Amino acid sequence: MAAELILGIESSCDETAAALVRGGREVLSSVVHSQAAEHARWGGVVPEVAGRSHLRKLLPVVDAALEAADVDLDEIDAIAVTNRPGLIGSLLVGLSAAKSLAWVKQKPLVGVHHIEAHVYAAAMEHDSAPWPCVALVVSGGHTALYRAKSPLLLERIASTRDDAAGEAFDKVSHILGLGYPGGPALSRMAERGDPRRFAFPRFRPKDGSLGFSFSGLKTAVLYHVRGQDAARATPNPEEIPDREHVAASFEQAVVDVLVDETLRAARRERLRTVLVAGGVACNRRLRLEMTRRAADEGVTAVFPSPAYCTDNAVMIAGLGWELLRAGRTAELSADATPS
Repeated sequence: MAAELILGIESSCDETAAALVRGGREVLSSVVHSQAAEHARWGGVVPEVAGRSHLRKLLPVVDAALEAADVDLDEIDAIAVTNRPGLIGSLLVGLSAAKSLAWVKQKPLVGVHHIEAHVYAAAMEHDSAPWPCVALVVSGGHTALYRAKSPLLLERIASTRDDAAGEAFDKVSHILGLGYPGGPALSRMAERGDPRRFAFPRFRPKDGSLGFSFSGLKTAVLYHVRGQDAARATPNPEEIPDREHVAASFEQAVVDVLVDETLRAARRERLRTVLVAGGVACNRRLRLEMTRRAADEGVTAVFPSPAYCTDNAVMIAGLGWELLRAGRTAELSADATPS
């Protein structure tokens, strides 16, 4: 059972990806086509543009992954594909392709939950299994905490009440005139700034519950840059005073909230491992702060490699292998679900 070779397909948002993974851990190939340049002019992902790009790129990306692994479609044991959550048009492109390949080659089809796959990505590179653990999934579309009992058993225990952390990064990047995608650009600028220069607010749930909120922080940065006049235009980027310090102070505020809530969840759940996944898990400050503060509390922090933080098909194929082992395959009538 351990040698199954899985073709993974990911198309939930604005990356078209395919990968070949054997036994849930051995990565034979990984190919990712980013649509960032296609969406840059709009300052964010346009669903119609994303769907059309997936239509153009999906099969060439699958072919490239097969070629890089030196594998023929007849040699694979199953096809795993993201079928939830995500942009419905983008999901349908990947799911339709996976269904067609599964039907033509008479291979099992496995539907994979995108968020659960992000959690699995952080575990598949480590020799010791992290379960049970507290998992923080933090990206442009998601910021949530889970109690992960196993790769296939996740219980959400907290989530954001408004913006996701990655979404806040993109919006503040826009305020600072740093372009799209915003997170990496803002983090590069933040490296030159003082993270304690400005005391931007940190959200703390007043009722003692777990949770996140970044809309107030985003608004605080907007007022800092623009002033209290909401009708006033944002100044030109080069006219924003201390821009690198604003970026660093904003980034530190986000990181403080993410680390505080994750470690608070670990204490509440009495778990000694925290796992951080999703696109924002690439953030250097988050990786350093979470690792340091977790160690201070006797907790181990686990991260995926940066390549497996952002959307990719390795995590889809990896978790697909676990689902296949559990007998959780999908019918060819399976549908995509955006939420």
